[in-house]
Amino acid sequence: MVVPATLLLYALAGTAGGLLALRSGLPAAPLAGALLAAGLVSASGRLEPAQWPAGTRTALEIAIGTVIGTSISATALVELRQLWRPALLITGTLVLAGLAVALVCSRLLGIDPVIALLGSAPGGISGMSLAGAEFGVGAAVALLHALRLITVLIVTPLLLRLMLPIAQPPP
Repeated sequence: MVVPATLLLYALAGTAGGLLALRSGLPAAPLAGALLAAGLVSASGRLEPAQWPAGTRTALEIAIGTVIGTSISATALVELRQLWRPALLITGTLVLAGLAVALVCSRLLGIDPVIALLGSAPGGISGMSLAGAEFGVGAAVALLHALRLITVLIVTPLLLRLMLPIAQPPP
């Protein structure tokens, strides 16, 4: 049984990691920082593995869905008239690429097919980790997505700076 003080220590580690990462200026840095900090504390073995109270995951899913949902505006829906074709093309391509990567990882690298599929799926870290938890592989899926997210957050801004003309400031 995990005591509330242990959960508080995990929450403090995640908060500290998120706030520290926030200073980096990278997109989604608080999420990545909190994940890394809490993950490092958990992996250290100094605390019992966290067993959050029933309903915690559901409450967080609702909160994440609410935060994302509130970003959808009337302007975004108007833009959807122009973006639905690229959205379908991007989504289809990413799903097929994810399937191909999952197949390679599963067959050639011996990774569990469920972990390979969910870990290579084009979803966000929170959603895919929650989906993985439904299959009992949430930690492995979270780790794969965390590594992907951190790599993308570091590499993409660098690529944008290289690709954008020097005279044009990034948006």
